[in-house]
Amino acid sequence: MLVADGTFDTGLASVLDVLHTANDLRHELPQPPPPWRVTRVGPGGPARTAAGHLVETVAPGDADPPGVVIVPGIGHRRADPLLQWLQSPEREPAYALLRDAHARGVPLAAACTGTFLAAESGVLTGLPATTSWWLAPWFRRRYPLVALDDDRMLVHAPGIITAGAGTAHLDLALALVRQVCPALATLTARYLLADHRSTQAGYALPGHLARSDPTVAAFARWVREHLREPVRIADAARALGTSERSLQRAVDRALGVAPLRLTQRIRLDEAAHLLCTTRLPVEEVARRVGYENVTTLTTLLRERLDTTPGRLRRQARAVGPGAC
Repeated sequence: MLVADGTFDTGLASVLDVLHTANDLRHELPQPPPPWRVTRVGPGGPARTAAGHLVETVAPGDADPPGVVIVPGIGHRRADPLLQWLQSPEREPAYALLRDAHARGVPLAAACTGTFLAAESGVLTGLPATTSWWLAPWFRRRYPLVALDDDRMLVHAPGIITAGAGTAHLDLALALVRQVCPALATLTARYLLADHRSTQAGYALPGHLARSDPTVAAFARWVREHLREPVRIADAARALGTSERSLQRAVDRALGVAPLRLTQRIRLDEAAHLLCTTRLPVEEVARRVGYENVTTLTTLLRERLDTTPGRLRRQARAVGPGAC
């Protein structure tokens, strides 16, 4: 496991907890797989995590040949500090380690902001990947040769698995265990109460993503002001003082989707908010976000956010007033 100064504590601990739990449970299976043995590779000596904890590491040259290299996230939540961190000369040994492992066919796995470190090293060039949803616009701009799918929780590509934001470290570690022994992965997930999650789209905030570009932000505001109405891109472009083609390019450049798909995301985000915070009938919620047909809203919630109106309301009741 690659542990650099500034490593995201939750990500590091999540991967370790999954692998240690799998080791503890492996003897409950008739034919247990070999145990996981984790080596923390870093500067050699203690690395300081984002929360200030010290983790002992060994230098790459002092570690045994790995069976897999895992890159947890880095504790930067904003793009500018993360990009500065990535460009520091101190990162070069990590990049060299990843490039060398990839060249030798060693499987790689990266989660959350750790996917930026993998992309910066070049090992993701030409491959599909995912990343932290809130940093997707910056990832897309900096690494145009990576086929980013930021809706996905996990993306499997030749030689590397990438995972989404924060607790997607759990999904990543369970995927590694599943490759060795599916039964042990299932058992570990049940002990850790880790549900299967195929998408992180339900957690993404369209308004936050739109703010990465002024034109996209203005378009998102216009959509929210016209949520009940049919959205015509030509009308939106005219209202914003730009061309339809320029608007389409801006949305695609920032978010990797067409304006109508962003409109759909905004509608579904508002629908989820209303379902969580009001007692409006589902039919009325659908009308307020521009869908005359409840079936359309329900289908899109299931397909895009992996949820349903009933599930959202049950979750809101369980959490209490103000949920979502």
